[in-house]
Amino acid sequence: MTEALFLSDLHAPQVGDTFTLDGDEGRHAATVRRIRVGETITVADGAGTGIRGPVVSTDKASVTLEVAELLTAGIPPIRYHAVQALAKGDRSELAVEMLTEIGVDRIIPWQSSRSVVKWTHDRQERQLGRWRTTAREATKQSRRLRVPIVTAAMPTSELLELIPSMAIAFVLHETAEMTLRRFDLPTQGDVLIIIGPEGGLTDQEVADFVAAGAHPLLISDGVLRTSTAGVVALAQLQAFQHRVSKAK
Repeated sequence: MTEALFLSDLHAPQVGDTFTLDGDEGRHAATVRRIRVGETITVADGAGTGIRGPVVSTDKASVTLEVAELLTAGIPPIRYHAVQALAKGDRSELAVEMLTEIGVDRIIPWQSSRSVVKWTHDRQERQLGRWRTTAREATKQSRRLRVPIVTAAMPTSELLELIPSMAIAFVLHETAEMTLRRFDLPTQGDVLIIIGPEGGLTDQEVADFVAAGAHPLLISDGVLRTSTAGVVALAQLQAFQHRVSKAK
């Protein structure tokens, strides 16, 4: 059985201390996951720090472990930012889930011209809550110590200002001519990928992003759904940038 990971605030625990996981996570661990005494679990704060150790006691609302190991996820040299266009149904949340599992650092919801879904003020708060919950659950499933930041929805005007601050930025498009093999990829800094909606990006959006410094990028010989395009692009970036960093 895969070792369970839970998320909780941590207050500078030390090896040999005991830590009680309570609240919603504690109840989930005790009654849903049915964690038992003797099992080893990991608890992370979602910001790169974690503890690991055997469970020494349980009740209906909490589990207590002995801290056997302190865990730290260092700040990565490359930070991935995904601009995810809003999509209907559960496709946006599927995108958030998969991007989190593969290791994205920040997810930026974007109301593109062709997004069928519109986030009003009230709806934005509700939908952001769902995106952030999805990111937390995917973090636990993938056993990562960091939960990606899910920002408030960003208008196109702010995205255009964000692009120049990146080490490199890509806009995914099926008519792009260049694949990642053609780019000199950075070995550190911030990398941005822009993922359009199901209806695709408008010509004006692509032109505006390119004018701001983004590069059109081809990631497949077919047209991918918005829910899968981002994870394919990020997987390719990680593979290529790992090779670049290993080679230099």
